[in-house]
Amino acid sequence: MTAGQIAGLIAAVAFLLLVLFIGLFLMKIARTISEVNVTIKSVTSNVDVIAKQTDKIMATSNTLVKDIDEKLNITTPVFQAAADLGESVSDLNEATKNLTQRVKSSGSSTAKAGVAGAFSKAAWKAFRNRKSSKNTD
Repeated sequence: MTAGQIAGLIAAVAFLLLVLFIGLFLMKIARTISEVNVTIKSVTSNVDVIAKQTDKIMATSNTLVKDIDEKLNITTPVFQAAADLGESVSDLNEATKNLTQRVKSSGSSTAKAGVAGAFSKAAWKAFRNRKSSKNTD
């Protein structure tokens, strides 16, 4: 065998090994791609199920929000009435406070008038007694 033939044989064996490794590599890539396709199909079906469940949840939550809104509209007058009642009670307290203040000041004036009246009565008596004692002299 000549050196050229040996070199050709080595090149042919090397090329055969290269083709075998490339073939094995392509088979592994084909399996990986197949598994990726199975995974994508599984994810797609799961996403479809999740999307349908999300639609149901959104419809239910919309119904609940509408129901809560209607109930809040029903209770709004109750809270308004409670606020009006609180305002009325506050006004009543203010009026009672003012009345109490007037009664106190009136009582103070009455007491002053009572003292002034008693003093006037005593002064009048003294004046009459003095006048009658002058007349008898």
